[in-house]
Amino acid sequence: MSLFHSNSANAPHLDQTSPLAAMPGGELEVRGAHLDPQENRLPHASIGDISAQVLLSRADRAIVSVPEGSISGNLVLRRNDEISNALAVRIAVPMAENIHPVANPVVDANGQVFTTLSGSRGQSTPVSIFRIHRDFQMVPFVRDLMNPTGLAFDREGYLYASSRAEGTVYRISTEGEISPYAEGMGVATGIAFDEGGNLYVGDRSGTIFKINPDREIFVFATLEPSIAAYHLAFNAVGTLFVTGPTTSSNQAVYAIDRDGNLSTFFQGLGRAQGLAFDVDDNLYVAASLRGQRGIVRITPDREASLVVSGNNLVGLAFVEDGCAVLATRDALYHVALDIEGRSLIG
Repeated sequence: MSLFHSNSANAPHLDQTSPLAAMPGGELEVRGAHLDPQENRLPHASIGDISAQVLLSRADRAIVSVPEGSISGNLVLRRNDEISNALAVRIAVPMAENIHPVANPVVDANGQVFTTLSGSRGQSTPVSIFRIHRDFQMVPFVRDLMNPTGLAFDREGYLYASSRAEGTVYRISTEGEISPYAEGMGVATGIAFDEGGNLYVGDRSGTIFKINPDREIFVFATLEPSIAAYHLAFNAVGTLFVTGPTTSSNQAVYAIDRDGNLSTFFQGLGRAQGLAFDVDDNLYVAASLRGQRGIVRITPDREASLVVSGNNLVGLAFVEDGCAVLATRDALYHVALDIEGRSLIG
């Protein structure tokens, strides 16, 4: 049924929504006028043709829960028989399910996305890594790799994967053939290449290893042990940024310079996990900020804001056309953000 905006002076009016996008299960904050309850009844919301629950409403503010099955479309609020104007909202849509990422997905030079079916520690899964084509078709890529965790590409197109069960980093050909690249990495989790082709590996017991192109291994930095995994990403000037969930609710993003000197870049996140940079050197983190879970953007000036609202997020990767792939504990989602990501291919 088509909805027509009411012209009454008391009709709800929507000015803007935030954050930039949301996942099903996430929340959108709406700013406007005449959004408060009438006769003790909350307004009713819809996104496209799907009904959405209003969790809270005040005269100038409402919180709308994004229901399962939603796609990007127009948000409207109805209060009794009066209908608001429509605002376009961006909603992430599923692109792969029945998987188990524990860190960022990665994207190759052809725009294909790779993600893991990691399993619990020591668990053998039928497929270790999946490849997802640009049309969202998901196919098995690697088998028989125990607990794949971190993923990264080098400049030659090889995919690298850490095994937290074995403490080994594997190199994987374009045909999915695996061979050990480095061993003895402890509980190997996040991995990332710098511009010189050095590979960095986070051992969640507290060490960041550096492996040069000759496969010589060095201790690069030491951090507090993580209860889950380290996540690594480089910015444009070669500083390594690291997160690693701890029991603290006031967690930090760390910055490590080229000489291995450690500093705190930002403090105040909950369960900070996967990291990615855009071309303007803004950092994006799967984390909670002031009690709101999703993707947090932190500018080079260390100003933080929520960009995507969503639960159970563990990582993200930017793809073409300003879009992003968001990883939860069991699925990948695709969303348009109009953000150009920085390439992670070493």
